[in-house]
Amino acid sequence: MPPSSPGSVLRVASYNLRGLKDDPHASAAVVRAIDPDVLLLQEVPRFPGSSYAISAFARECGLLWSGRTRLVSGTSLMTNIRVDASDSQDRKLKVGIRDNPRSYTLARVSRPGGIAATVVSVHLSLVDKERVTHIRTVLQEIEADPHTPDDEPLIIGGDLNEGEDGAAWGTLAQRLVEVSDDRPTFPAKNPRHRIDAIFARGHRSATPGDQEVLRGHRAELASATDHLPVWVDLQF
Repeated sequence: MPPSSPGSVLRVASYNLRGLKDDPHASAAVVRAIDPDVLLLQEVPRFPGSSYAISAFARECGLLWSGRTRLVSGTSLMTNIRVDASDSQDRKLKVGIRDNPRSYTLARVSRPGGIAATVVSVHLSLVDKERVTHIRTVLQEIEADPHTPDDEPLIIGGDLNEGEDGAAWGTLAQRLVEVSDDRPTFPAKNPRHRIDAIFARGHRSATPGDQEVLRGHRAELASATDHLPVWVDLQF
């Protein structure tokens, strides 16, 4: 469990599951080792009947999944019983007629005795200009949402499909603070590129995930999916 008092720390992780096409049991073992309060997900499967696979994955992780998200493009999130969470929402992002659908998923969460925070899972496009447009849309829609006060903590994480020198990454970094670890996340078997990250605002301090937690899970990290997870403990 995250350190410090229950109401003051929120552990948020982000993980691209590659459609659970690899080894979902290995993925679940990695998630259990991290033990997040909130798990932001990308490439959650959307094939007919996949809700059973996702539900089974959530149970194996020890997390709750509402079943209401991932229908638009494959972003989703799960929460630990330690936190209170609103219903998750999928919001579409505009793409070309023949392009892969894109969306983002958000919810409001809080630990007992703690303040509420909006958490957002994103999976940006493979197209440079589209990534910038999408992240601007995400920020604009969240800021215009009456259910998301300007002074409320905001956490955005996911697969950005670009590194820190990218324009979309820079747009996020102008508005929020990068709080995840500075290390490669892709490909999992031989990571060379850092394209997964978590950004936040409204927190007092941030402690990136301790990699020692996963020391005994090297084989599972390589077989679980093609991305490595990122996570952070946020103190409020």
